[in-house]
Formats: sequence, structure tokens, C-alpha cells
Amino acid sequence: MIVNVNTLEAAEMGGGLSVTFPFSSATGMAASAAVYIVLEPDGVLPEHTDSAEEWLLVLEGEVEATVGGQTVTLTEGDLAWVPAIAPHSAVNKSDGQVRILGFFAASTNVAQFTEPLDDAGTQTLVVGAAPGIVLPVPQPVAA
Repeated sequence: MIVNVNTLEAAEMGGGLSVTFPFSSATGMAASAAVYIVLEPDGVLPEHTDSAEEWLLVLEGEVEATVGGQTVTLTEGDLAWVPAIAPHSAVNKSDGQVRILGFFAASTNVAQFTEPLDDAGTQTLVVGAAPGIVLPVPQPVAA
């Protein structure tokens, strides 16, 4: 299967973030997956962990990325590694769009977000399940 990242349509998630998963177990992949991320100016990829390690390649723009508490600026052509279960996030602090292509070391990935992604309280996203599973997982209530 071949896709052209310049023609991919990413689904808007809110907060200036759009994503799509062109390759995963849902498309027949056995051992890896890919994510395409678009961040508009001031767009945010919220802090989360992934069950699989991930490589992130900046295709366009400049983004401030935080992995495991360390914040760096990544620019076009930079390749970053995110260990499995390491908290990570990204913010586009530039005036232009940021495009990132990510590769997971598994065809199915479970992403756990620190804060809810929507009004329903969704914090868990399973990538690779057809058509995609979003689970509302409420946080435990303190006694």
C-alpha cells in the first residue's frame, strides 16, 4: 500500500490538532503503524503515553516537543524517538502549520491521555481497531 502524505486528510480533534492513521492493524499491518499529525499555529498535541515506542519525523514547520519532562524544539527534518509509555506532548508556537509523520513499533497502539480529549471524558484511544475505538475512561474519584 502506498500513500502520499501531501494528500492525506487528517481528522480535526480540536485545539488546532488534526490526525489520521494511514497504516495500522486496521489496514492489515502486522508489526507497525503510522500517524500523520497536523498542528495549526498554537495547536496542541496533549500529553499522553503510547503503548508502543514511536519515531516522529517533522515534515514541515517548527514544534516544541516534550518527552519525559524534557522540552526541545524540533524543526523540519528532525527525527525524535519516544520510548513506550513515556509521557509526551507537542505545541506549535510558530505562525505556520506543523506536519509530523510518526511510526509506531506495533500495529495496534493504546494512547492514554492525561486530560480528557472531549466533553465525554475520553482519555483512551486505541489505534488500529477498525474503525477506531475511543474509550471514555473516567478518572477515579478520590474518597
